[in-house]
Amino acid sequence: MGSVAVAVICKTPVAGRSKTRLSPPLRPEECAEISGCFIHDLGATIAGLPRAAAQPYAVYTPAGSEAALQALLPPEFRLLLQGEGDLGDRLLQGMAGLLAAGHAGAMLINSDSPTLPPALLQAGVTALQTGREMVISPAFDGGYTFIGLRHPHRRLFEEIAWSTSTVFQRTLQRAAEIGLEPLVLDSWYDIDDAVSYAMLEAELAGRRPGFVGSGLPLQDAPMTRRFVERRRAAVQMEIGL
Repeated sequence: MGSVAVAVICKTPVAGRSKTRLSPPLRPEECAEISGCFIHDLGATIAGLPRAAAQPYAVYTPAGSEAALQALLPPEFRLLLQGEGDLGDRLLQGMAGLLAAGHAGAMLINSDSPTLPPALLQAGVTALQTGREMVISPAFDGGYTFIGLRHPHRRLFEEIAWSTSTVFQRTLQRAAEIGLEPLVLDSWYDIDDAVSYAMLEAELAGRRPGFVGSGLPLQDAPMTRRFVERRRAAVQMEIGL
């Protein structure tokens, strides 16, 4: 069994250009800071997977930001620059690039899920290593948290209304069209607005997300947790609590 490329697809954080849907409640500089926290914590989770099975990558943009991104990631990460086009084009090119590097499979993970449980990633890696052609983890908002493939399939990324609640279902439709039977894993969530930020605060305070079954172990996100705690304390001081 060959290794699986396990990649976070990300944008190197820059104030005013990162996680803009989180402002408000966060300020632009806080949006960039928490984006870095997300990448750091998810990177640590990916790096914790068995090395014989999983090779960590970041599929990143923009060119020229490599040093800033590498400062957020464990040293074993390899970098692959994103291609051009819309999100579907960039996902396809990223998947193809990872598979062209000689891996038995590749997984692309959104960068906004800092508490993503490693058990989900390990299940995806194992499925690809043992011959499953496609794995996918739905996202709470109707998208997907990650997708894994053994071969690049353009149709999976075509005619998708990205950043809408139909992404996961449309992707399943595309898979059916080309004869793929995906392994659908447990769902997770990404943090991209005030509602999902509140879910993150609740989870880090020890409240299991309502859609998560009791059998899935939760994952801490230490750098994200420190950011959330600092921000909460600052807000409380501002309002005099």
